[in-house]
Amino acid sequence: MAATASPKKPFRWHILVFLAPAVLVYTAIMILPLAGTLQLSLFRNIEQSQTFVGLQNFRTLFGDPNWSAGFWNALRNNVWFFIVHMLVQNPIGILLAALLSSPRLRFSTFYRTAIFVPTVLSFVVVGFAWKLILSPLWGVAPNLLDLIGLKSLFTPWLGKEAYALTTLALISVWQFVGIPMMLIYAALLSIPDEVIEAAECDGVTGWSQFWKIKLPLILPAIGIISVLTFVGNFNAFDLIYSAQGALAGPNYSTDILGTFLYRAFFGFQLQVGNPNMGAAIATMMFLIILAGVCIYLFLIQTRLRRYQF
Repeated sequence: MAATASPKKPFRWHILVFLAPAVLVYTAIMILPLAGTLQLSLFRNIEQSQTFVGLQNFRTLFGDPNWSAGFWNALRNNVWFFIVHMLVQNPIGILLAALLSSPRLRFSTFYRTAIFVPTVLSFVVVGFAWKLILSPLWGVAPNLLDLIGLKSLFTPWLGKEAYALTTLALISVWQFVGIPMMLIYAALLSIPDEVIEAAECDGVTGWSQFWKIKLPLILPAIGIISVLTFVGNFNAFDLIYSAQGALAGPNYSTDILGTFLYRAFFGFQLQVGNPNMGAAIATMMFLIILAGVCIYLFLIQTRLRRYQF
């Protein structure tokens, strides 16, 4: 008796219909500009025409002292900007999430809202507001420190090369600490009640329960937050520009890859814009971010999967 052939599954056209708008929008605003940037970095304006020069723009970026000094300075500042966020923003976000997830804490909803509100503020508003607050002439910071007897500690933090970048990084931490807080808070709420009850039956409570039980279970969420922090910091531009301008003063001490790219591409004051060199810098930013994400996906994420449910 011949076996009956299984009916052929119909092609699900509705999947393409629903995915098509998102794919078209993503291609238009992400893929095509990225391809255009990569193409522009391989050309150079010679005698009023774009001429293919291969990797010559990258050789100029790393070999010409006028370009390489600015690039390495911006890269070092960007790395420090990221380190401050990793060492300050994310640990504080984890601590706040642990405190707000406690069922004994009153007004936790109000605290979550108050901490998250700065996240929705504009970069321009935050930059100008903190620039006014920290101003030694009309800022409120000297008076506030004077009220508690610490006015001697005040210094124009945004005006000194040694402190300006760290100050801006801490301002960025203040603005965005609500994001890791909310993501970790959601991860803590997703832990099954059976796990918590079993820990309590074994006598593991309080902070001991957080360090021994909850923290290992939210490591995948912490890894994702670290990647988002890395990508966001190496794409940073707005806060530095609004607080310190395109020159990222004082003396380029707050210059990061975003502001360096802006000056190279569009030009500023006496510096003439060079779109081809700007595209080369943007390509290097893309490669740095791509390398960081790949390291996380292939070296870290695979080790964290065993903690997932």
